[in-house]
Amino acid sequence: MKHSSKKAIYAALAGNALIALTKFIAATVTGSSAMLSEGIHSCVDTGNQFLLLYGWKRAEKPPDAAFPFGYGKEVYFWSFVVAISIFSVGAGVSLYEGIQRLRAQVELSSPQLNFIVLAVALVFESGSWYIAWREFAKGKGDLGSWQAIRRGKDPSLFVVLFEDSAALLGLVVAFIGVLLTSLTGNTAYDAMASILIGVILASTAILLAYETKGLLIGESANREVIQGIREMSELRPEILRTNEVLTMHIGPHFILVNLSVEFQDSATAVDIEIAVAQLDREIKQTWPDVKRVFVEAESWVKPARSAGV
Repeated sequence: MKHSSKKAIYAALAGNALIALTKFIAATVTGSSAMLSEGIHSCVDTGNQFLLLYGWKRAEKPPDAAFPFGYGKEVYFWSFVVAISIFSVGAGVSLYEGIQRLRAQVELSSPQLNFIVLAVALVFESGSWYIAWREFAKGKGDLGSWQAIRRGKDPSLFVVLFEDSAALLGLVVAFIGVLLTSLTGNTAYDAMASILIGVILASTAILLAYETKGLLIGESANREVIQGIREMSELRPEILRTNEVLTMHIGPHFILVNLSVEFQDSATAVDIEIAVAQLDREIKQTWPDVKRVFVEAESWVKPARSAGV
């Protein structure tokens, strides 16, 4: 596991575990629906950190006969499971609880405890979010945040960032709901806050699922890598033309490359063997995430203009 991913996950795990306990205590004492939803949210987030760590542990398994390219996609699978758990458990329970409390309003007691817990949770969540953002910022380089998320190949970083962002937004919503209920005596505000938290979690889950889907299916390397490999291939004097550069991320730091090239007619078998070995070495040195390179010797065939050609 890369250090940045590990650091962000452990920070979120520690923060969410502590916050979940305090929120559940406050929800039990005060009867706040919004606080209960927030407790469920933090509990789900805590479980999600374990899932991400488990995914990274599985991804580190060496290749074997059943999985010759290794288990790198385990990270993508468990990140997708995280999105499902947020949607089904976090959003589902929050929406259900909010709707039930909206139908049968229950008077809150000791609202001051909710404010204290929310303030403490805000401190912990802010710290966790800052660490996640700092590690994400290191990885994105000069890219914009949204562009880095769309092009990122390590879902654990933006999963934690999304979770912590949703948690901070949920705390604000819970605070407003509890405050309005305390000021007006109308517990509908607390129930509606729980529903809104559910909507936030559902939106976060859908976005996470969308972003991890491509990686799970088999997303290509970034355009700069593909273009760089093509240019490096075409600089070889033994290669006449590079037909295709096919890439796929087997894991966050494992790129599979398949090159289809046409060699010069004058190139001997020895020339081709040396060219392939040198090209393989140069590609891996330039892009360390490229772990396997396959080169196919093919002739270029101009696409037919019609089915009859």
